[in-house]
Amino acid sequence: MRLGREAEPRGEWPSNVPLMQQATTATPDPASILSDDAVVGIEDHENAPAVVVRADAVEDVLSTLKTEAGYDHCACVTAQEYADRFETIYHLRKYDDPTDELSVVVPTLRSDPRSESAAGVYRTADWHEREAYDLYGITYDDHPDLRRILLPETWQGHPMRSEYNQNKPQIVPYREHERILEDRKEGPDTMHLNMGPHHPSTHGVLHLRVTLDGETVADVEPDIGFIHRCEEQMCEKGTYRHQIMPYPDRWDWGGAGLLNEWAYARAAEDLADIEVPEYAQIIRTMGGELSRILSHFLAVATYALDVISEFTAVFQYGVRDREIVQDILEDLTGQRLMFNYLRLGGVAWDLPEPREEFFENVRSFLDDLPRKLEEYHDLLTGNEILQMRTVDTGVLPPELAKDFGCTGPVARGSGIDYDLRRDDPYGYYDELDWSVVTEDGCDNFSRILVRLREVEESARIIEQCVDLLESWPEDDREIQANVPRTLRPENDSEIYRAVEAAKGELGIYIRSDGTDKPARFKIRGPSFSNLQSLPAMAEGEYVPDLVASIGSLDTIMGEVDR
Repeated sequence: MRLGREAEPRGEWPSNVPLMQQATTATPDPASILSDDAVVGIEDHENAPAVVVRADAVEDVLSTLKTEAGYDHCACVTAQEYADRFETIYHLRKYDDPTDELSVVVPTLRSDPRSESAAGVYRTADWHEREAYDLYGITYDDHPDLRRILLPETWQGHPMRSEYNQNKPQIVPYREHERILEDRKEGPDTMHLNMGPHHPSTHGVLHLRVTLDGETVADVEPDIGFIHRCEEQMCEKGTYRHQIMPYPDRWDWGGAGLLNEWAYARAAEDLADIEVPEYAQIIRTMGGELSRILSHFLAVATYALDVISEFTAVFQYGVRDREIVQDILEDLTGQRLMFNYLRLGGVAWDLPEPREEFFENVRSFLDDLPRKLEEYHDLLTGNEILQMRTVDTGVLPPELAKDFGCTGPVARGSGIDYDLRRDDPYGYYDELDWSVVTEDGCDNFSRILVRLREVEESARIIEQCVDLLESWPEDDREIQANVPRTLRPENDSEIYRAVEAAKGELGIYIRSDGTDKPARFKIRGPSFSNLQSLPAMAEGEYVPDLVASIGSLDTIMGEVDR
């Protein structure tokens, strides 16, 4: 429910608006530590309390919440448009307790959408605000580098605005077609080197503008957006029940599609108050971990190819083992890549028949996995050349990783004990016996170790799920809740929900308007924040170390560009 939103923002809110409702999270009444002049209202989002603040008080508010209230994780930044204003929402969490959430809402005048930047408080806000500027035209004062990030610099207009003419042709001047692969001098002692957008070690369509001082990396500027498809707007044009679910598979084509589907399902189900049957939750948990193994096998296999040119053994072994998992998931979902298996309220169908054969195939894979993982460690992590390339390279200290909003294996490779499966439980994870994997090396080697060890933990989870599914009474195998044919969540409801996807925290923000389609759909891809940390990891290292660092992030550009 919105309070005090009828008046124009920027200081013209009603004086009788209460400061803050009692928060339901671990930090009571966060607004009590904020200046009365900064807080102009409150909102009640489905996942967290929300503080509405003045556009000229953003930095002070966020700094106070970070240092005094402990909100050290800026998980996502959402920009959106209303009839009378634009709005920026900073979704804040705590690495120690992600269920302790707070949204900071910053309204701005429609005629002049301008507010303070949060980049000075959370470095991850740098790219998020650039995206908001690019797509919505919101200006952030004192931003360190406010320019387009997904669209070309020559793009005219802001395509997420309601008045944007989508039929308007875009004219690209000749200079945009200059050869980007041509080296050029940046000064007497430095040289500019382009890596990508098509390069064997850039994991998708990624362009890096690298400044070299001799053989040492002086600066790296990631250039993204080559496959930007306006996925958020596409989801806003689809219905909750049937038309959005196929899209999440396309954000990560490395095999983690079921986890992406789960991110949307969790947000929409909580928004519409849908309770998923226990049996379906177990199937989701099993399928999600099989999807995680698919992603991690691909990351490990391609990393061997990138760093030590190991094609004949590790890469082919990785593809071999992925094929086994893909066969299992094909039996379960009917697809090998774009699964589209989850449904709001459950899953599309039950386990394949004969069930005994399906369980046998899963158990056969699990039984062979310890021996295969030992091979990976012998050939890869025990490889002296790989150790030379990865130990103490691409160092990302935990404080820096948190500042960039890193999650998943990237964060856990820096010793950050953060995993939404345990810390913000969903599915059937809190009923199972498994452990969160961390490594304290903070380097490229630690990140590859985390992924290999996570495969072991995923196997533990899958085995327990199979045990439960085998013994589940036939009469209680409910795969879907009773969901209305047409979903129309309550008007002006807002929610941010996330899952632990293969790359890290995959979050979805949805605002409803009472219709069967979202008024706003925001995708928080983990690779977006993880990739932002690359310049900090690479500065001062050699060019080959940069290649190793890129691979260790396991970036997938579908969830970066969206």
